[in-house]
Amino acid sequence: QVQLVESGGGLVQAGGSLRLSCAASGRTSTNYVMAWFRQAPGKEREFVAVISARGGITNYAGSVRGRFTISRDNAKNTVYLQMNSLKPEDTAVYFCAAGPTITTVITRYDYWGQGTQVTVSS
Repeated sequence: QVQLVESGGGLVQAGGSLRLSCAASGRTSTNYVMAWFRQAPGKEREFVAVISARGGITNYAGSVRGRFTISRDNAKNTVYLQMNSLKPEDTAVYFCAAGPTITTVITRYDYWGQGTQVTVSS
């Protein structure tokens, strides 16, 4: 089992920045691919960003590419999502997830955190 706990969400004005953290613990969490997803009210959960186990490969949704950066510190068992130039449409609950392969497909991830709310005001 891998346990994931997100933090760092909050309220920010449009154009501002936030950094989300996802602390992992449990079964060899550093071997897993890690990803961020988000879910806005009334919408389906969607892929945001993914990073390989060693951090050498990343991928982003088109809507966040160039504004968000995913990174990981395996010594701290933590994954980060740096979010810059935030827009009101980025408002959502953000979830981190762990899985065996680099993919944007939600069902391929085995472990999920409880989520952290990000609200961007206009």
